Amino acid sequence: MKVSYQWLSEYIDLSGVTAEELADKIRQAGIEIDVVEHRNQGVTQVVAGYVKTKEKHPDADKLNVCTVDAGTGEELQIVCGAKNVAAGQKVPVALVGAALPGGLQIKKAKLRGVESQGMICSAKELGMNDKLLPKEQQEGILVLPDNTEIGASIIDVLALGDDVLELDLTPNRSDCLSMIGVAYEVGAILGRDVKLPQPDKDMTESAVRASDRVRVTITAREQCSRYTARYIAGVKIGPSPQWMQNRLIAAGVRPINNIVDITNYVMLEYGQPLHAFDADRLAGGQIDVRLARAGETLVTLDDQERKLEPHMLLITDGEKPVGLAGVMGGANSEVTDATVNIVLESAKFDGGTIRKTSRQLGLRSEASARFEKEVNPEAVVPALNRAASLMERYAGGAVAGGIVEAVVSLPEPTIVRVALDKVNRHLGTSFTLAEVKSILERLQFEYEELDGGVLEVSVPKRRGDIALDVDLIEEVARLYGYDRIPTTPIEGATTPGGYTKEQKIRRALRELLTSGGIQEVISYSFTHPGHTGLFAAASETLRPIRVAMPMSEERSVLRTSLLPNLLDIAAYNRNRKQEDIAIFEIGHSFATEEAALTKLPQENPMLALLLAGRREAAQWNVKAEPCDFFDLKGILDAVFAYLGIADRVRYEANKPQGFHPGRSASVYLTGQGEEQYLGTIGQIHPELQHAKDLGDTYVFEIALEPLYAAADFSIEYRALPRYPSVERDLAIVLAQEIEVGQVVQTAKETAGDLLESVHVFDVYTGEKLGAGKKSVAISLVYRHPERTLTDEEVNEINSQIVANLEQTFAAELRK
Repeated sequence: MKVSYQWLSEYIDLSGVTAEELADKIRQAGIEIDVVEHRNQGVTQVVAGYVKTKEKHPDADKLNVCTVDAGTGEELQIVCGAKNVAAGQKVPVALVGAALPGGLQIKKAKLRGVESQGMICSAKELGMNDKLLPKEQQEGILVLPDNTEIGASIIDVLALGDDVLELDLTPNRSDCLSMIGVAYEVGAILGRDVKLPQPDKDMTESAVRASDRVRVTITAREQCSRYTARYIAGVKIGPSPQWMQNRLIAAGVRPINNIVDITNYVMLEYGQPLHAFDADRLAGGQIDVRLARAGETLVTLDDQERKLEPHMLLITDGEKPVGLAGVMGGANSEVTDATVNIVLESAKFDGGTIRKTSRQLGLRSEASARFEKEVNPEAVVPALNRAASLMERYAGGAVAGGIVEAVVSLPEPTIVRVALDKVNRHLGTSFTLAEVKSILERLQFEYEELDGGVLEVSVPKRRGDIALDVDLIEEVARLYGYDRIPTTPIEGATTPGGYTKEQKIRRALRELLTSGGIQEVISYSFTHPGHTGLFAAASETLRPIRVAMPMSEERSVLRTSLLPNLLDIAAYNRNRKQEDIAIFEIGHSFATEEAALTKLPQENPMLALLLAGRREAAQWNVKAEPCDFFDLKGILDAVFAYLGIADRVRYEANKPQGFHPGRSASVYLTGQGEEQYLGTIGQIHPELQHAKDLGDTYVFEIALEPLYAAADFSIEYRALPRYPSVERDLAIVLAQEIEVGQVVQTAKETAGDLLESVHVFDVYTGEKLGAGKKSVAISLVYRHPERTLTDEEVNEINSQIVANLEQTFAAELRK
């Protein structure tokens, strides 16, 4: 919100407070000020002049020689090259000795042999943003209104001596989206009274009644609680007065014509958006507020055809839409130079409805920004009357008597009770009741004193952010001054902070992996639609979720897996000669089983890791070796061991989509109920590697949610073994399709507690074994915690293991 200092001073006495000082006081009261802009960018000795004559330059086709009266007592001869300069105009004239923005100094000069005694200026040369001027004023010199006084300082004519405070408002402070709202805020800060604008006359006495010309109905009663209208006859469309244009420009609004400018001016003044319809283009003078029908369209004021949906609120004339309620008017009811009669609208629309329409159509306006934030509902009628009064004065219209309105409901009063002891307890202060009452009076909040130091406060509707006693306590604190509140110890029960188990696990994983030389990456949650099907086996139940308003097709869906992003990162590094890649990401994938979302999707925390290139670089005594599947599996095993669940994890060979059919496995968490699927580990499918221009690349992706529940960080101390271990080796021959992991698991189950560890140290295939056979050699270590094992005991257990392997897998002891 841009606030003109000069405009603000009409509502509140700002004497003795400069714009910079006011900005500091507003900041201290809790509203951020981005910048204080000085509209005068260095203009001096520029006045309003009158062009008496214009003649062609004798030696230059594009130059004109003008005779100008600048109020100096003598006529000035000025050479001007602007195409739009003409006799009879009033224009800004920079006198000899004047200064313009950019350090330009005006001196007497000769242009093609003709003396020039000054300069006729454009808006840009005066340091103004010409994009905010009416379109006809954006090219050439700036033409001033005919009633401009000759010789008057251009700083006064264009209000260039003004300062503009740009307020960076949070959504709860919608009251400051208006000049009057800011005036109330400044009045509370400075302790000064606020003067509200008043209409020129009562406007209730008129020969013509508004109800004879306009009828209003509300069909969409949930989306519009109040709609009011006035009828103004016989308006003359033209430019608005210069002072009004100056204020609109200072607020960042481009002047258009007197009718539109007045609606914008009053919107900025009261915070209540208004709209003016050409009354003669409304069928039968009827206005009905209803929801759009399926297939309906409307061409808005920006000449764009909008496809409407049933949740969008419309203003109609009973036959056709004439405006998008609270967002933008329709071109079919636009005020033009031919407009004679006006229907002026002021209404209370539902903020959520306006926000949804504005966002869906990508159509944001000053009006929609205010309706979204539920501006003051009590300003509906005052703003309507103020605009009608200004149209009567500056557009020559006759305001019909009375207001036509339809009312569904009126705002209920907001009553909040606050106790003095709670104020002091929350703020650590020792305010008296009189001090609190004084602050409420500065805010212009009415109150009633109850027993026990309790105040019952009636909150004005312009302050929709105040609903609880703590909101009033905040008002007391900020207006008293945060810097003046003493520092006091915290009282009451406190809860020491700490990480949740999930946070501890994520931090532990990051520390483990980064300490192992693996780099963490963070990628976008939005991805390309083609990425959602790359690893379908890892997300069988997921549907891609499209973003409602994506910035590009590349980021138009939520990711269902972290792996595609890791592949893109690997490809990016490989294209830049970084061949050895070890990266991981902890993030969320997004899941839904619905074809169309009706509820929030699931967010699944995931851990994904990628390896590519060499395990280690070549050294003088070490050859370079490429990483492989077992490097990746070793990292994953280390993760499970770190979390204390290594003995509960099972791998099962699998052929999921996107993975190498012979070098991938599914990972499961066993024990404590039903087995849980964790994710997939393996090499990327060669076709996908080729598509991404990658070499052999190994990845895993596992779900973290089951690990959060299963992880055990407790440390158990065990005494060093006092008795020796006994080691036995077995080599068995079995079918190649049998997984070695099944063999190891069977050995563990058979041996029981005496088996300390099992280690596979060799896998061999060859012609000597026969077709479809392989030899697996395992080392078994036995130990008893309280005595030395005998050979007989160990041999018996070994024999049981061999027998179980022979029975379960048709294995043979290799001889």
